Amino acid sequence: MTDINELAQLTATKEAWQLVYQDEFMLVVNKPAHLLTVPGRHPANHDCLISRVQTEFPSAQVVHRLDYDTSGLVILPLTKGALSHISKQFQARTISKFYEALVAGEIALAGSIDGAIAADLDNRPLYKICPDGKPSLTHYRRLAFDPTLSQSRVLLEPVTGRSHQLRLHLSSIGHAILGDTLYANTEIAGGSARLCLHARQIQFQHPVTEKPITLEALAPF
Repeated sequence: MTDINELAQLTATKEAWQLVYQDEFMLVVNKPAHLLTVPGRHPANHDCLISRVQTEFPSAQVVHRLDYDTSGLVILPLTKGALSHISKQFQARTISKFYEALVAGEIALAGSIDGAIAADLDNRPLYKICPDGKPSLTHYRRLAFDPTLSQSRVLLEPVTGRSHQLRLHLSSIGHAILGDTLYANTEIAGGSARLCLHARQIQFQHPVTEKPITLEALAPF
């Protein structure tokens, strides 16, 4: 998936990435918010997660991405074999990803959002919920609700991986993510200095031993 932010000139955060897991076949790192996963199309956007990681691990490769605004766990294979194996797991949707978010309002205790997503041709480069779009499914569970702030903390499990799926799905049910400058109103967008969306947990099969691996990085908000 292409991050629409690749087309804009973006300021890369000075916050460092964190090593969560390492062996001879792969790394799993915690990407900070306000950093592209790969270089953007704009010449000024060379500074990104993979360029930083490759200064220490030159063979690191990208198999999936997080948006510029989103923080959290990213798998970076170190060998061609690991890249192929993990890529096939993503294609087969056998990798489970869980995100944590802060959203506006009191969301239901649990539920699913089934809304097809398509490019918004009238508002490029955004996306929209559209019956003719690609099927998209998100499961969610409320972790907590703050009545004073009228904010809910939710755990999200995207079954599909469409561009901006979690932002769109939550906005479509009236619970936009705090700090979302693309799909939230001005009040919600200005409610946080960052997008309150974090890739908190990932579950997958080791590319060589094929043993199950579960890794977690707590949300920084």
